[in-house]
Amino acid sequence: MKITVVGAGAVGASCAEYIAIKDFASEVVLLDIKEGFAEGKAMDLMQTATLNDFDTKITGTTGDYSKTKDSQVAVITSGIPRKPGMTREELIGINAGIVKDVATQLVKHSPDVTIIVVSNPMDTMTYLAHKELGLPKNRIIGMGGALDSARFKYRLSEALGCPGSDVEGMVIGGHSDTGMLPLTRLATRNSVRVTEFLSEERLNQVSEDTKVGGATLTKLLGTSAWYAPGAAVSSLVQSIVCDQKKMFPCSTLLDGEYGLKDLCIGVPVIIGKNGIEKIVEIDLNDAEKEKLKESAEAVRKTNGLLE
Repeated sequence: MKITVVGAGAVGASCAEYIAIKDFASEVVLLDIKEGFAEGKAMDLMQTATLNDFDTKITGTTGDYSKTKDSQVAVITSGIPRKPGMTREELIGINAGIVKDVATQLVKHSPDVTIIVVSNPMDTMTYLAHKELGLPKNRIIGMGGALDSARFKYRLSEALGCPGSDVEGMVIGGHSDTGMLPLTRLATRNSVRVTEFLSEERLNQVSEDTKVGGATLTKLLGTSAWYAPGAAVSSLVQSIVCDQKKMFPCSTLLDGEYGLKDLCIGVPVIIGKNGIEKIVEIDLNDAEKEKLKESAEAVRKTNGLLE
């Protein structure tokens, strides 16, 4: 089973590493436009195989999409990363052209591929891929919500003073500092609502810290984060390849679900061998519905910059 990761930078290399370590794919192809870069990353990663006990083959290529032929899943990480002070939306001009070209090349060589979009602004780039490729909507997935939810659970476990494995929680809405909607009302610690443990004030702080999770790391690191995005992608890829049918919040093209149409935004979905196999509609209260509507309007505004 072949998986392609386009973009061999920090995020792309982390994607390849986590996928390889989980050992569910036969081959991971890293592709980059910088001469020798993907080949070097692939070689470096392959030299960890005996240390990390995986058999996945990792190969690198400079711009040769024929090497990606017959990929089951392809991950698009390519584009410029955020710098401190930048919003994800400010990346649209450059990244739209990159994502359009990459997605077209991938489908040319792997007509049945399922595509996972990581490039920012992620909801708009996912929407762009839908419009350019015309693939069935289940086969184009925006990664953002899976990452945002991991960051939410980290902040919840921090506030609760408990292991992350005790915590369940979900972030829906746009993958942006203002568009995210952490569902604090529904979050649990071992099936008990976290509202039983944390004050409204503390939960509001958890929510705000989650929303700026990416910006916080960008300020600290001087560029976008890579470990958690790579891990989030690997979990989505594994759920597809192994037909796990796990539920993740992901950016998907909506057609009336949650009262929204003709845009991609983060909602809970079931991920299996066919990509997005089901959109799960959960009962939101009036305040959550209003916040999701506001988030959708912001995504539409960013989508308008594509025209």
